[in-house]
Amino acid sequence: MIATIYTNSKNYKIDFMQPIDISIPLQASKNNVNAWYLEAPKIEPVTVDDWVGSVVEGSAVNFNSIWFNPHAHGTHTECVGHITEKVHSVNKNLNRFFFLAELITIPPQKQGGDFVISKKQLQYALGNKKREAVIIRTLPNTKEKLSKQYSHTNPPYLLEEAAIYLKEKDVKHLLIDLPSVDRESDEGKLLSHNAFWNTGGKLRLDATITEFIFVPNTVEDGTYFLNLQMAPFENDASPSKPILYKTLE
Repeated sequence: MIATIYTNSKNYKIDFMQPIDISIPLQASKNNVNAWYLEAPKIEPVTVDDWVGSVVEGSAVNFNSIWFNPHAHGTHTECVGHITEKVHSVNKNLNRFFFLAELITIPPQKQGGDFVISKKQLQYALGNKKREAVIIRTLPNTKEKLSKQYSHTNPPYLLEEAAIYLKEKDVKHLLIDLPSVDRESDEGKLLSHNAFWNTGGKLRLDATITEFIFVPNTVEDGTYFLNLQMAPFENDASPSKPILYKTLE
């Protein structure tokens, strides 16, 4: 099914029959992608006295409980409530789900002992384009990202200047294939989170950050429509399933 969408004073055609899923599925395995020093997620059948919620164990149904952390165990979307004293729910603040997006590929640059994404790199990749969402794929881009154990590895991150640049371009939704937009250990400063959500001024309650995505190398840089699907958790963050639809000429 091909639909025409009008936005930014332009008509875009998209094919809804060719979705591109850029989420990482959660699995009960040590191979599940992981960060922030937590154990692997668990998916286990409920046990009540002699009853086990498993068809293999004789039950009529499979009835599993799931233990996971949205920030540590896979693709998730978070709101400013992630870093504020006041409780803000991503489920209440994300109330649109379809956005004009730009996919860009960035090789983080070495700075001291870190690898970082700079404002200059984003400026070069985005130019004058006005997008509601920006999707950052970092290099190298290997399937290792689907199972990488990030704790104590000091992954690449955004410089504060890069987050300020995206805020000033009015990018509302930032998606990245890393566990965080900030340095793994930064004494709690969270410079890029704070800059993107503008915690020093009027909070950007309708802005989100989605981390732990994976964009295959077969997906070309360019303009897409993003469907930002999310589980309805009343929490600062929720597991999510971002879907891209390529724009047609």
